[in-house]
Amino acid sequence: MEKTKEHTMMVGCDRGLCHQAVGRQDRQLNTYDWLADVPGNTDTTDLVEVQFKHTRKGYYHNVNNLDLKKGDIVAVEASPGHDIGVVTLTGRLVKLQLKKVNIKSPDDIKRIYRIARETDLQKCREAKAREHSTMIESRKIAKGLGLDMKIGDVEYQGDGNKAIFYYIADERVDFRQLIKDLAAAFHVRIEMKQIGARQEAGRIGGTGPCGRELCCATWMKNFSSVSTNAARFQDISLNPQKLAGMCAKLKCCLNYEVDDYVEAGKKLPPKEVLLQTMDSEYHLFKSDILAGLVTYSTDKNIAANLETITAERAKEVIEMNRRGEKPVSLQEDGRKPVEEKHNIDLAGGDISRFDKAKKKKKKKHKNNNGANGGNNGGANKQHAE
Repeated sequence: MEKTKEHTMMVGCDRGLCHQAVGRQDRQLNTYDWLADVPGNTDTTDLVEVQFKHTRKGYYHNVNNLDLKKGDIVAVEASPGHDIGVVTLTGRLVKLQLKKVNIKSPDDIKRIYRIARETDLQKCREAKAREHSTMIESRKIAKGLGLDMKIGDVEYQGDGNKAIFYYIADERVDFRQLIKDLAAAFHVRIEMKQIGARQEAGRIGGTGPCGRELCCATWMKNFSSVSTNAARFQDISLNPQKLAGMCAKLKCCLNYEVDDYVEAGKKLPPKEVLLQTMDSEYHLFKSDILAGLVTYSTDKNIAANLETITAERAKEVIEMNRRGEKPVSLQEDGRKPVEEKHNIDLAGGDISRFDKAKKKKKKKHKNNNGANGGNNGGANKQHAE
């Protein structure tokens, strides 16, 4: 059957989303390989990106020249034994990823053994099935030792010979005895890895207040520090409950647009400067930073006689005041704006329409009661006769 144009756009590599580039979308930190349909892309390097549980990724050499594609399950070299992961990236983009994670030593890049066999997958599933119970038991052991730490996740290696315990702690923890107790309880090689609150949220995942999946669980790999200055630059209310994310830290998205706000804020007039007209003085009430609009009030503390003008017009008035001149009005044409008061809801209708409907309903109900009263009265009179 001949392929249609729509079919080619969806699953082919002809000016559409290449199916080899998208791969599996159910994994965290998914990367779109936009060079997947370029001829010879995989021949440029033998490096391959492999992803394991949650957000853990590793980079390996394809020394056996396997025909690997995104989504293939492979067995890779580990210390000791082997691990099972999923190929998430091949070709030139892997080199760029290496620069981001700052891997400099060649010893950090191990080898890919083979495409995972059924026995490898079965052993990996058995190891993964023990992770939750191991985490619960390890928390009890840590609590029994009196350690001030929280074990947030446990990840078994694909061959089941090693387990990584991810923990959170505010201070330095001496877990030497803990490692001995964990090794005796689970009979595996133990590795302790400390993570922060942001990394824990990324590993667990979830939905943010914006309604989308957490950035740290989908695409964010490097965490930059976030301060309250980012909220101040954007005129966001300093409400800790609204500024905090799922990790109880400041939201990473506060940094996304702060640079644009800083650049746009440089074009606004100073906040402390008063604007003088022939009849009044105006104080800055609020600013729309990105739109370049400023609103002034005749009262310093409350909203009174508000006038909204552009930042350019505000600077013109400030320059006129410096020369000892006072404009008739803040508006460019010298006219005072006429305030039109309308009670309009978000749907674009008049709010008072609900009151009108109630009044009509009450009036109609009153008329019906009067008519019923008259009819009842006539009926009672006829019955008495």
